[in-house]
Amino acid sequence: MPTPSALAALSADLAAAVEQAARSVVAVHARRRIPSSGILFRDGLVVAAQHTIRREDGITVTLPDGRSVGATLRRRDPGTDLAVLALAEPVPAPQPLGGDDTLVVGQLVLAVGRPGPSVTAALGIVAELGGEWRTWPGGRIDRLVRTDLVIQDGFSGSALVSATGALVGLNTSGLARSAAIALPATTVARVAAQLADQGPVERGWLGCALQPARLAPAVLQATGVTGEVGLLVMGVERDGPAEKAGLLVGDIVVALGGARVHDPMDVLAIVNGNGAGTTLTARVVRGGAIAELPVTLGARPRRGRW
Repeated sequence: MPTPSALAALSADLAAAVEQAARSVVAVHARRRIPSSGILFRDGLVVAAQHTIRREDGITVTLPDGRSVGATLRRRDPGTDLAVLALAEPVPAPQPLGGDDTLVVGQLVLAVGRPGPSVTAALGIVAELGGEWRTWPGGRIDRLVRTDLVIQDGFSGSALVSATGALVGLNTSGLARSAAIALPATTVARVAAQLADQGPVERGWLGCALQPARLAPAVLQATGVTGEVGLLVMGVERDGPAEKAGLLVGDIVVALGGARVHDPMDVLAIVNGNGAGTTLTARVVRGGAIAELPVTLGARPRRGRW
């Protein structure tokens, strides 16, 4: 059994690891209510969990020193649930991402987030490690890293931190609802660099209003659709991409671009992850049967629907 002095030393080491990592962790205000977290990975740039970026205008970031600065969305990748934000001033990144190759099952790790002005931390272990895998939207993750950490509100985008204070990954609840998944630093650094260096993209626009709708058992049986919820088309923008593709009010969208959709945010992620001119197949339930419509995304208006 550890002695009181050994426990005190471990406690001090963990507190020091949190303090070190917290210098790189910011709060991202890009949705209603609780902010999410992000990591300074390059001077003036923040990497965050893309599913927490619910708007593209009026984004602000709270820095570790408490200052608030404006930010713009550079790019996002729904496949890996990562987004890069460009800060309005050249804030330095205190330490690089790395060290995920040293992770072992059972190792103590921390989630260090900033879902507000103050830093928060949670302690757990690495529960499972695996090889390369693909997310449901098709993103390539270099290594499976599952922890037993509880990813609380605002913790998506937080840093996965080793006991020495290394930034070994980014925590997210956007890729697996039943498990705490961390994107390894190797993946985060690779994808974030791609998003940062490619620069801003002209956002795709679908041009319709959607809301979740439950599919009747008879429809599920007749169409073979899995899952009970689709997205009911409530409105279609005149001359927009959805109308040009033949999407009608009353259609129920069950997949877009090959990905099953259950929530309007699923569609937002897919549409925002593709540029104008991209053609995606919308799979819809119409009159109890399946129809597949190729939709070519337009340029997203400054103010408008998807």
